[in-house]
Amino acid sequence: MDFARLDHDRKRRTGFPEVIFCEGKPDEFLVDIYKKMYEREGQVFGTRASEHQYEIVKAALPEASYDKVSRILKVVSTDYKKPELIGEIAVVTAGTADIPVAEEAAQTAEYFGSKVNRVFDVGVSGIHRLLSNVDVLNSANCVVAVAGMEGALASVVGGLVKVPVIAVPTSVGYGANMGGISALLTMINSCANGISVVNIDNGYGAGYIATQINRLAVGYKDEE
Repeated sequence: MDFARLDHDRKRRTGFPEVIFCEGKPDEFLVDIYKKMYEREGQVFGTRASEHQYEIVKAALPEASYDKVSRILKVVSTDYKKPELIGEIAVVTAGTADIPVAEEAAQTAEYFGSKVNRVFDVGVSGIHRLLSNVDVLNSANCVVAVAGMEGALASVVGGLVKVPVIAVPTSVGYGANMGGISALLTMINSCANGISVVNIDNGYGAGYIATQINRLAVGYKDEE
């Protein structure tokens, strides 16, 4: 393709197929990319898609589905055999406003074959909500902690659980949040152990890393 070099070999190298970042792609390029990948792979997973992009992809590929919350645009063949979900990942949010980023993480992990438990709206302003779910978090192989504002949730989770924590700062918050920078700095400077941090609003990156950890925990071996 003149405008894209699709990486059909990525799954063999890394265990994960290429994922399409939809935002900003011209309509005709996006549709052609989805069609070519669907033809080769039988499924396509895209992030940061708009409703308009969903409509044009669906016109070309009727199997397309779209989630307005996570902005994930998928096309999966009816003949494609979905993998059995393995292990367990917990995805936790500080507030309801953080759910779009959390859903991007959760649905990414599910697409790649991980079982996901969602624990939403358990931020530190009502910490009893989080404390009542510690057993759920510890039953997972890792926790994805998604928070905006000052980003304190990840530090608190890191001090409560025995499993790795992937912190996701979000751009949710008032002016001093600085588009997620305040949450990012809090998470990077956490005194709790076992916390890694991804970029602001990067639910996809968190879901990918969480799946890698989850696969290691269950001894997953890619048959391919």
